Amino acid sequence: MDVPLLDLQAQYRTIAEELDAAVMDVVRSQRFVLGEHVERLEAELAERLGVVHAIGCASGTDALLLPLRALDLAPGDHVIVPAFTFFATAGAVWNAGLRPVFADVDPRTFNVTAETIAAAMTPRTRAVVVVHLFGQMAPMAPIVELAEARGLHLIEDAAQSIGARQRIRGEWRESGSLGLVGSLSFFPTKNLGAFGDAGMITTSDDALADRLRKLRVHGGRQMYHHEMVGTNSRLDAIQAAVLRAKLPHLDTWATARRDNATRYDEAFAGLDGVSPPLVAPENDHVYNQYTVRVEDRDATRGRLEEAGIGSGIYYPVPLHLQQCFSELGYARGDFPVSERLAGEVLSLPVYPELTGAQQDRVISAVTRGR
Repeated sequence: MDVPLLDLQAQYRTIAEELDAAVMDVVRSQRFVLGEHVERLEAELAERLGVVHAIGCASGTDALLLPLRALDLAPGDHVIVPAFTFFATAGAVWNAGLRPVFADVDPRTFNVTAETIAAAMTPRTRAVVVVHLFGQMAPMAPIVELAEARGLHLIEDAAQSIGARQRIRGEWRESGSLGLVGSLSFFPTKNLGAFGDAGMITTSDDALADRLRKLRVHGGRQMYHHEMVGTNSRLDAIQAAVLRAKLPHLDTWATARRDNATRYDEAFAGLDGVSPPLVAPENDHVYNQYTVRVEDRDATRGRLEEAGIGSGIYYPVPLHLQQCFSELGYARGDFPVSERLAGEVLSLPVYPELTGAQQDRVISAVTRGR
């Protein structure tokens, strides 16, 4: 019995009829780009997240890049991003003609904090991209306060955290609703995954939303009339239809992920050489990944592989040490937490359809010999 890191076929089997019907509805309509399904998905997500606008686009990467292009930023302005996250966060900053400036992260939650952001600020800092890594929100109240005090644009990279919540001053707030803009990814491996690339941008700023809607269709609302130089980043109707079919199941899936994570937490509590992720008390974690720190990471991963168990390393090289960013002048030792995490993190299967027997095998392989 193999245990994959993620089993998309198992998820498909649970709602196959709904998904097949959604896809065929688009096929019968022969309307494949933007259109009714996209508009309805945008409205449904805006309502769920508590924002005024949700703007569909072609990918989670574009959901970062388009807002950076839409803001009043000058070439070379500094944008703070985590040193420990997926490449797209910093890549979007670079591709927008801006300069990524890296910040270290909390070793327990893997997220940036107001303190690590403040330590990374320069006189040219104009924006900050906060990543809610692995499905847990960063501590947003002090980050929002810092951004407002310094006049910074605040972008939430919520690619891994749709459905995550944080209690702020007694009120639950959704991931992607606290910054000037939020960026969502619906890559198939995400908790809410499409049948290909798809993304969404959230904001409650009317002027920014209008600019983003133009940028995603070559810079204009009316065909062949271009108010700015935009790009082709339209959301396909089939992807929107799939996401609309999956959206009602998102909370149930998140609950199953939390249950699986709790079982791991209990099994690994006090285990020598293994540190489960810390969940901040104000957070509802949605566990896009269940990521532990393991001192003998490579040996543990080898045991998992021998047992037919999938695992993942997110991420083996922190961004400040990536070759493509060498001209920024960073060196090993600049962000010690991120560098240590890169050598210790290991993500384990946590998907909703994971059975108890499968999880027992994962736990046994991790704990063996400790």
